[in-house]
Formats: sequence, structure tokens, C-alpha cells
Amino acid sequence: QVQLVESGGGLVQPGGSLRLSCAASGRIFSINAMGWYRQAPGKERELVASITSGGSTNYADSVKGRFTISRDNAKNTVYLQMNSLKPEDTAVYYCNAGIYTGWATSGYWGQGTQVTVSS
Repeated sequence: QVQLVESGGGLVQPGGSLRLSCAASGRIFSINAMGWYRQAPGKERELVASITSGGSTNYADSVKGRFTISRDNAKNTVYLQMNSLKPEDTAVYYCNAGIYTGWATSGYWGQGTQVTVSS
């Protein structure tokens, strides 16, 4: 059984910063790509940023230059540093990881963490 647990969300003023963390635990042989998605009320879930096992990154145009994704492979953890936050960044943020458990590689999701950007 594999679990992804997110932390670090909260309420922040426009222009502020937050750092999200997502730790994977359980029967893990290896982790491929990891990523962060977000879903705002009434909108579809969208990719925010992703990172491969080798460290290559990809960002949505809306967050380029403001957000940074990173990972610690020894801790099975992915981070999202969010700077210069805007009200339109308000959403539930979910982490996702492709994990090989020794039987198969499957995509796993965290439970989500709320990020609210408001004055």
C-alpha cells in the first residue's frame, strides 16, 4: 500500500510565499515522475509542475518564474516552492507520483491541501 501525504497549504496574502511538501510512503521500489496539480472551484484539475526522477522539470505557463518544483529522492518527497502568489493561485493542490511497487507502476494521488491567496 502506498500513501502520499501533503502538507504546507494555508492562507497567504498576495505576493506572499508558501512551500508545499508531499511525502510518499509504503511499498515503494522506485518513483518515476512526481508532480503537483491544482483544482480551483468550478474548474478542471490542471498540471502545475512536474519533475522526473532525473530532475528535469516542467511548468505551467501561469506559474513559470514564480514556482519551483524539487524532490528529495532519499526521502521520497516532492516540494513546491510558491512565490509571488496571486489570488488566481487559490486552489486545492494535489501531488501525484508514478510509483513502482514491485508489481506494477501506478499513479498515486495525495489527499490535497488548500492554498488560499487573499488579502
